[in-house]
Amino acid sequence: MPYHKNKQQAFEAAQQGTMEAKEWYDHLVKSDADYGSQLHHLKQEVNEAFEQINNALEVASEKQRKQLEQFRHDLQAIVEEVNMYE
Repeated sequence: MPYHKNKQQAFEAAQQGTMEAKEWYDHLVKSDADYGSQLHHLKQEVNEAFEQINNALEVASEKQRKQLEQFRHDLQAIVEEVNMYE
């Protein structure tokens, strides 16, 4: 993922990445035959979103910073939930 210098672009990338990770989590079904594959993809999405958040935090305004911290919190909750079932 390229580094974004523009505050708005960086924020939007982090927001989109977080939304995509949440969507993957919402559709994760342990009983599916391809659960392992889904879980792997979810982990990739979460890692990418964390990276996007970290990049955005480097250039974020104070208002964006608060929202980015919430995104990070939401992703951490997904990680903790998934780790409970592994």
